[in-house]
Amino acid sequence: MAIPHRIIRRNELGCPFEYVQMDSLAVMKIIKHCYEERSNIEVPRGGLLGLVIENRLEITNTFAFPIAKADEAVDEDYTTNMMLHMKKINQDYLHVGWYQSCDFGAFVTVEFVVAQLGYQDSIEESIVVIYDPKKTARGFLSLKAFRLTPQALKMLTENEHNITPEFVKSLHLSFDKMFLEVPIMIRNSPLASALCCQIVEMKPVDKGTQFLDLGTSSVMESRLKLLLEKVDDIHQEAYKTNKWVMQVSKQQQEKSKYIHQRNLENAARQAKGEPVLPDEDLNKIFRPIPPPSRLPQMLSSSQVEFSCQQINSFCSQALGKLFISEALQHSKAEQ
Repeated sequence: MAIPHRIIRRNELGCPFEYVQMDSLAVMKIIKHCYEERSNIEVPRGGLLGLVIENRLEITNTFAFPIAKADEAVDEDYTTNMMLHMKKINQDYLHVGWYQSCDFGAFVTVEFVVAQLGYQDSIEESIVVIYDPKKTARGFLSLKAFRLTPQALKMLTENEHNITPEFVKSLHLSFDKMFLEVPIMIRNSPLASALCCQIVEMKPVDKGTQFLDLGTSSVMESRLKLLLEKVDDIHQEAYKTNKWVMQVSKQQQEKSKYIHQRNLENAARQAKGEPVLPDEDLNKIFRPIPPPSRLPQMLSSSQVEFSCQQINSFCSQALGKLFISEALQHSKAEQ
């Protein structure tokens, strides 16, 4: 899988490994679970089992989480029992993260970030694998592994409920530095590779060659709808920020006016020989207006960035197919 240009120096970004190696069995179990539960669960999720070896994280097995709502926490007793059962049958039982299914890469939400924060707090090497069934159904297996960067962890750990612009600025954190994407490599066993070779030989010559599917309008429409929704969310958050700025500016004007009137009154009292008014706590009179949290806007901006990358990749593939089909049409017409 392609590695984005911003994924560099993973050790400096708090990642204890360089890439993720997934067994084909684990990949097939993720796809099977998401396919079977697509109508019963809004967001199919499950656990990842494996271990860190040298410079890679090996994922050798998975298990599905019980049916629950998207905002409900996973039953820890269930996860512990599954790990014990895996240990009894001599399988890798170390919990190294979780996976989630999402359509068209729309996974960046507050619930997603909070869940990954809990995993990385308890398991240092934990990751989250995002599986896109819609893109896979179009013939492109979509598996991506993500971690929260150290700056994002610090922001969420120290001040999760009130992330102010000043706090974000002090961390030198922007929306494109919240997530670290780790490349994934899928490993097949020798027996699985031999089986794949046999299946390729058994496939009829006239079947399985429809690689130039030009029906891209529905996919592009869905991706653009998601992009427009997130852009609208960013607009709403910007409106909240502008409203807060106007309220703070109005309060500052009222505070300056109050201080000026009080100074005039004290000057008049001194001229009459009367004692000046006692000092008052202005914060009690003009309570500070809390700024809106920056987290929703940063997450929406991150989702817009991921959506733009996917649209760019999809359009590049679609344009390549169009040029190839045009060349084939010309060659066919010449014959």
